[in-house]
Amino acid sequence: MMKIILVAGARPNFMKIAPLMAAFKERSEITPILVHTGQHYDRAMSDLFFHELGIPEPDVNLGVGSASHAVQTAEIMRAFEPVVLAEKPDAVLVVGDVNSTIACGLVAVKLGVKLIHLEAGLRSFDRTMPEEINRLLTDAISDLLFCSEQSGVENLRREGVPEEKIHMVGNVMIDTLLKNREKAERSTILDDLGVNDRPYAVVTLHRPSNVDDPAMLGRIMGALEEIGREMPVIFPVHPRTRAMLEKWRENYGDTIPNSAEFGSCPNNSSVSLQLIEPLGYLDFLKLMAHARVVLTDSGGIQEETTILGTPCLTLRENTERPVTVEMGTNRLVGSDPARILGAYREVMAGNGMAARTPPLWDGQAARRIAEYIIGG
Repeated sequence: MMKIILVAGARPNFMKIAPLMAAFKERSEITPILVHTGQHYDRAMSDLFFHELGIPEPDVNLGVGSASHAVQTAEIMRAFEPVVLAEKPDAVLVVGDVNSTIACGLVAVKLGVKLIHLEAGLRSFDRTMPEEINRLLTDAISDLLFCSEQSGVENLRREGVPEEKIHMVGNVMIDTLLKNREKAERSTILDDLGVNDRPYAVVTLHRPSNVDDPAMLGRIMGALEEIGREMPVIFPVHPRTRAMLEKWRENYGDTIPNSAEFGSCPNNSSVSLQLIEPLGYLDFLKLMAHARVVLTDSGGIQEETTILGTPCLTLRENTERPVTVEMGTNRLVGSDPARILGAYREVMAGNGMAARTPPLWDGQAARRIAEYIIGG
């Protein structure tokens, strides 16, 4: 019997943990222990996802909450160490690139516990991104590295990682999408938002490079306002982004467009830019699936739109998921309003990219991971 601690901390982790918990519970050889660090802790960012995805209640909730990168990482390490000492697992499995990933990985390795990193090898080659640092460090200390796309395998080889540590398994986030797509179609979110019978755009925005500078945020919001003159723009606002919008509007009121208010815009407004609270997984999946275009700085959404066939404009200059550009509907457009609007016009003119399914994005990644772990 192999005891494995699985770590989930932030919203992107939950979609990856769900199929792993299901696959591990199918195997008598594995005893999974789920630890939620509490990095995302409100209902919309955490509890609702657990409920919708059928993830069992965590065995341990560290309840760390929000803080600066240094404080949050330190607090997770401090809280996680006693769990590892008490459980004495055979391995700790971490996913993605959030602070919980590197914090729990460091604890495991320093205690002599085997570390498994899921979604290994992804690289944006932009070390100003905190996530890139987390990816590099976690891969460097891991014993077993599971890759979601071929670029991850090639990056790890280039960095000198021994071949026996690297396994291409596919994308567990797509396991979750394919399993829940039919269920998501029963969501009433399009009717709730009044966009059931017309084209609309969806936006997500949370990266510091886009939201921490009022001038940058104002330029992006200005581009969204322009799109909102042609079709409704639905913007589920990340808590971090909401705080920044409110802060910048107080200090730089004329920099952030006035239409960037919570709730629906008035019916007689020339701009339809709807800032709403974060959505649950099923509502957001349906919203993406039926959107005319998605604008985002999220990594996972680049992957999901590739499978959904929805045009995606990524508000970044780089991506750690190049397969979504090579095979999917994703375009890198940065944060310049002219580039954003130019790419939007191309999509509206029908010049989108035809999506192909990347290798092993077939809904079976979690089962392959279970087989590798048992076989290894």
